[in-house]
Amino acid sequence: MERGYFITGTDTNVGKTWATIALMRYFKRRGKSVAGMKPVASGCLMQGGRLKNEDALLIQENASLQVDYDLINPYAYELPVSPHIAGVKNPVKLDQLAAGFETLKTLADIVVVEGAGGWYTPLNECEAISDLARLLALPVIMVVAVRLGCINHARLTYQAIVQSGVNCTGWIAVCTDPELLSRDENILAIKAALDAPLLGVLPYKEVADFDFFSEQLKLQASGKCIYGWPGKNKT
Repeated sequence: MERGYFITGTDTNVGKTWATIALMRYFKRRGKSVAGMKPVASGCLMQGGRLKNEDALLIQENASLQVDYDLINPYAYELPVSPHIAGVKNPVKLDQLAAGFETLKTLADIVVVEGAGGWYTPLNECEAISDLARLLALPVIMVVAVRLGCINHARLTYQAIVQSGVNCTGWIAVCTDPELLSRDENILAIKAALDAPLLGVLPYKEVADFDFFSEQLKLQASGKCIYGWPGKNKT
């Protein structure tokens, strides 16, 4: 593995998977082999005799190589609730997730790991997404749903990431509300408030266009932002 990222969000349903697939295609377009992982997923459906998650299947489909589903999504829960509730009979074990990640690292140049829910989403009785991110020791990309309340959610989540002692390498804005007033001003306010670069803005789409989304991302070789959004210089 040359590089890896951990994708977290300001909440659930903020566009983490869209951002994850966009990143995977961004690097594939640059000739890199890419694999993804969604270690824990709730709200899974039975397919082929086992529970599978729609987002994890997208990640599997967009990898550069064939990767077994169990490696991409080791913990697939049926109930669409927090993992610590959905998995009460089969709780998440972080060491098992770390072992799977170590295997993925040997298979691809780039590995993108998508978290569940938000930064403090509980995975079991005593550990959360933040603990998994620390264990994997990957730079974190924060996905912000651009909707009412996003400035507060972005600032709180960013503060929590920093306080966890991990590196927030940047953030991606996902425009989830087509009727939001002052969209650009909201994005600029977040950009001015965070000491992390804006890596791209994914415009609102009713149906995901991942190739288009990948073209909205701009990263340097170091992972730093070169996105030309106006406003306070944080890049």
